[in-house]
Amino acid sequence: MTGEMPRKLPPFVTRERNRHGTVVFYFRRGKGARTRLPPLSAVSFDEAYHKVLAGAQPRRSVVGTNSLRWLIDRYRETANYRALSYATKRQRDNIFKHVGETAGTDAYRAVTRGDIMKGVQRRAHTPSQARNFLDAMRGLFRWALDIELIDNDPTASVKNPPRPKGDGYKVWTSGDVDAFEVRWLAGTKERVWLHVLLYTGLRRGDAVRLGKQHVKDGSATLRTEKNNMEVTIPILPMLADTLATGPTGDLAYIVGEKGRPLTKESFGNLFRAACNAAGLEGKSAHGLRKLGASRAAEAGATVSELEALFGWKGGAMASHYTQAANRKKLSQSAGEKIKNAYALTPNSGAGKERNSV
Repeated sequence: MTGEMPRKLPPFVTRERNRHGTVVFYFRRGKGARTRLPPLSAVSFDEAYHKVLAGAQPRRSVVGTNSLRWLIDRYRETANYRALSYATKRQRDNIFKHVGETAGTDAYRAVTRGDIMKGVQRRAHTPSQARNFLDAMRGLFRWALDIELIDNDPTASVKNPPRPKGDGYKVWTSGDVDAFEVRWLAGTKERVWLHVLLYTGLRRGDAVRLGKQHVKDGSATLRTEKNNMEVTIPILPMLADTLATGPTGDLAYIVGEKGRPLTKESFGNLFRAACNAAGLEGKSAHGLRKLGASRAAEAGATVSELEALFGWKGGAMASHYTQAANRKKLSQSAGEKIKNAYALTPNSGAGKERNSV
């Protein structure tokens, strides 16, 4: 009698019988994870086996022009990279530094969509970090594709993680400002921090750079860190008084201990601590920018004026504040009209009630 010879098990594949008596096949390389495979006789076995085998292969370590670190270094020399804002370049440099430390000797042509997805997932607990990582890698590989160093962009179909629900940073109220000022009196550096943020509307990265050298004829002019836009901001009397009282530094109004300038990261942490000390848990520097924009809009600032003051463009952000201010005014106006109409109605329920007392 003739018949087919039993198929030999491929490397790293084992045959086992489970508790139900069924023969099952597993792939396991060394002490790695065990992966269930289709039956050896199944048409899909070879495809599944080679897929898991490729995933289990250690990534080949390379040096020189084939490495991911080399690709990153070349990208950072390009006009594409130099055109990014200072803040974005600094952010991406930190990401590239970490990528270089963990995967710099990997072959950049071997980077897959799965690798990018894993990088995003590792940062999923902080969605902003996940988005920043993906943006950095997307810029890198799109450039590499444009100059034909790679045939496929591994970031092409990877989606940004969803933004967390809510309005983001908590907006300050006038009551919050009062509470902060009660805790941090005139003559403290914390009072200077508050008023620089509140009365200029600058982001913290720009606020820590603002100094006497930017002020002329009662206005401060500087280029924003985020989008390199020039903004001109009037130094309001309230802010001028606070700056005159100090303490401030020679080249920066916002200073830390011993009058030293601060980075935006250290300033963000110190300002949050000052908020906590004033009983304002969860409040931050960015929330003051929102309050400033709301106040400007409620004072009648137009979309163009808000964009000039806050360094926005495109109209969307400024319109958000002007529309909110208009709704508030319309609501108040409607309330007054209802109140007046109600008072003028001779047979209103309120009138009858007053007459019966």
